[in-house]
Amino acid sequence: MKDSLTTLMGILALLVCLAGESLDAAERAQEKLFVATPLTAPGSFTSGVEGPACDAKGNLYAVNFAKQQTIGRVTPDGQASLFVELPGKSTGNGICFDRAGRMYVADYVEHNVLRVDLDTRAVTVFAHNDAMNQPNDVAIAPDDTLYASDPNWKEGTGQLWRIDTDGRTERLAENMGTANGIEVSPDGRTLYVNESVQRNIWAFDLTAERRLANKRLLRKFEDHGFDGMRCDADGNLYVTRYGKGTVVKLSPAGKILREIDVLGPNPTNVCFGGADGCTAYVTEAKKQRIVQFRVDRPGLAWERWQAKKR
Repeated sequence: MKDSLTTLMGILALLVCLAGESLDAAERAQEKLFVATPLTAPGSFTSGVEGPACDAKGNLYAVNFAKQQTIGRVTPDGQASLFVELPGKSTGNGICFDRAGRMYVADYVEHNVLRVDLDTRAVTVFAHNDAMNQPNDVAIAPDDTLYASDPNWKEGTGQLWRIDTDGRTERLAENMGTANGIEVSPDGRTLYVNESVQRNIWAFDLTAERRLANKRLLRKFEDHGFDGMRCDADGNLYVTRYGKGTVVKLSPAGKILREIDVLGPNPTNVCFGGADGCTAYVTEAKKQRIVQFRVDRPGLAWERWQAKKR
């Protein structure tokens, strides 16, 4: 009798578990994807809100929280607070993380790429080059090599830089348009760069020597500018459409897959995080806040955090 009761209890527990899994699956199936909702209150950041990037714990970081020359941290439930103030005249723009969990910030005022220790909150100059116009956005390859866009807004031109893991810099391209959003493909073989004013998105092959080859036009748009962009785990590219108030999702071949309204006209950048990596976070300058929407595939940066844990 005791054995029968134990067996029965085990069957009941299994049924409860299966019912719970079915409920979770049903909830996921009913979840609204690609519909933006606010994460932080309007005015919680300045009009210079940019970044953004998530750490391994799912916290979101974006620049210019409450005032310029700061970095704010936002918890997954939307609680925003000051994380660090940048030294001197340094002012942040794009953010990314390396495999060790160190934060890198494009400092467009002082021609730097800064490094921030999340534990001590110490800010140091990781790379500097006076030949930089104003490093604007940063992307990171699987080997932790950094790539930075470098526009000259006054002249309508731009450059691209590689920053090695020891902080050394090398200019990879000159005489581009206003280079802005930048990203590396999941396999580390392609560098994507957009030009805000010219409305072009370019793809380059990254050679074994980490230089650029085979420049090709991925997509050209006839209206509205670009800002930051990031890949999901499948290599699809999410690009902010500054002035249009949307994020456009492109396939690796440049095909438009969908376009998402982000509740404000001036989205500046996008990243991915959340418990499953399927929450997109967008910084929006007009309302000076961060919005979020759910997507169908996890972001590349989140996928790399998971690989590190395994």
